[in-house]
Amino acid sequence: MSDKSRKPAHRLSKRNRYIGWGVAGVAVAATGGLIAQSASAAPAWPAQKTFTGLAFDTCAAPSAAAMKAWKPGPYGAAAVYVGGKNRGCSQPNLTASWVKTVTAQGWKLIPLYVGAQPACQTGKSPEKMTAANASSLGASDGADAVAKAAALGMKQGSAIYLDMEPYDIKNTSCNNAVLAYVRAFTKTLRAKTYRAGYYGFSTTSAHAVATAANRTDLPGNLWYAKWDNANTTTSDWPWASKLYTDHSRGHQFMVNSKETRGGYTITVDRDAWDAPVAITG
Repeated sequence: MSDKSRKPAHRLSKRNRYIGWGVAGVAVAATGGLIAQSASAAPAWPAQKTFTGLAFDTCAAPSAAAMKAWKPGPYGAAAVYVGGKNRGCSQPNLTASWVKTVTAQGWKLIPLYVGAQPACQTGKSPEKMTAANASSLGASDGADAVAKAAALGMKQGSAIYLDMEPYDIKNTSCNNAVLAYVRAFTKTLRAKTYRAGYYGFSTTSAHAVATAANRTDLPGNLWYAKWDNANTTTSDWPWASKLYTDHSRGHQFMVNSKETRGGYTITVDRDAWDAPVAITG
């Protein structure tokens, strides 16, 4: 999610990303049940397309040739950055044709949208939310995320994951703005018959969503960054076991792994996956 001139938090080195976590509070157990993402807002929902297995995410979508070379390997799904003003990498390969080609190769795709970031977050972001604009910005970014995914051939019923980088969750006004933004983003996706997901860090941004007392309009799928090298979505789950069950979890467990397959070298983050992916074809 970076280019040569700027390296956002999702693609920072492990050391720098842990420094970014320094504002986090200590994780506590979640209470209260999860309200499942409702399909009642749309007349008919396509069946969820779930992938369970090892996935990877990388800054820029690899070439179709690289994806083909990597297919005989441990990974079955790949995350792609479909849009957002805070998306750090240009995506010359990511087109509707590319999506069609790599899904024909057997890949499942995980759409990721890098939306507005909190005002209390350290670092610079082209788009930041405030208490005043959080809800309206969440709605407009949600509409943009759907438009970007649809243009790539990702159909209704697909999941789109909102990327929220670390921020000070103890800052109440900032945290409230984030939750307002996330709820508006989720409601917009649901109204357009897309499933909402959320990527965040287990001690900060994901923690805020997982432990929110008010579960209304929060994403139904949670992708948490916890770099413990454990390929699981269960044994190291940081919150109440009843949260995000029924194929609704992703776990980024290793970052910056430089791997070569079929003559193509890609630096990836590894993800244990048991959650919805894009519907294509």
